[in-house]
Amino acid sequence: MSTLHVSPIPCLKDNYAYLVETDGACAVVDPSEAGPVIEALGDRQPHALWLTHHHWDHVGGIEALCERYPALEVWGSAVDAQRGRIPKQTRALGHGDQLKWGGTTVDILHTPGHTAGALVYVADGHAFTGDTLFSGGCGRLFEGTPEQMFESLLAILTLPPATCLWFGHEYTIANLRFALAYGGPHPETTQRLHHVEALRQANLPTTPSTVATELATNIFVRTALTEARRPEAIAHFTAARNAKDTA
Repeated sequence: MSTLHVSPIPCLKDNYAYLVETDGACAVVDPSEAGPVIEALGDRQPHALWLTHHHWDHVGGIEALCERYPALEVWGSAVDAQRGRIPKQTRALGHGDQLKWGGTTVDILHTPGHTAGALVYVADGHAFTGDTLFSGGCGRLFEGTPEQMFESLLAILTLPPATCLWFGHEYTIANLRFALAYGGPHPETTQRLHHVEALRQANLPTTPSTVATELATNIFVRTALTEARRPEAIAHFTAARNAKDTA
């Protein structure tokens, strides 16, 4: 059975790229800039770039990496391929696609909301969520509706509870502080906040989270799932997202 190893690569101000390795295969998720990725790779040769969406702070390193490693495949969504929004894209992916990679299977979730073409890559108990789901938060709705984002979050949260969620930005402290200000006292969220504050004080990343952790402490997820009826759940999610946008 394949064993996936993931290493966060801090980029720009608060972005994360990821080095993903298994059975001799090597991929990089969301290389916003080339320099830190090349340093993290060392003498390893990457086989593919996995792009969760087209925003510049996730794709900015593609061209330099493709120049350095000419055989690189560039994976991204079919939506972004149709619009020509990811440089050097070689593979167009959609919801339900499965790819064999390094002895494991990578499952593709199409998660519109933040952008129309947002993807989540799922493999061996790990999910790379880009800017759809953050620890304690979710992305702004630039190209999608609240209903789309709600369904996208649910798609991620139906993964097994122990699934590691590797997200696109180091926003965790701000997200949890907002959750407590907006939703009021919540012991699990407070405990999580203290934990991640200690991580950041030690200059350590707060990624990854897990599905179980987000269900317990993410105000957007908790808001989305506390109502039994879908319209009320979406309304509560929308209110929390609007409040965060104007906070």
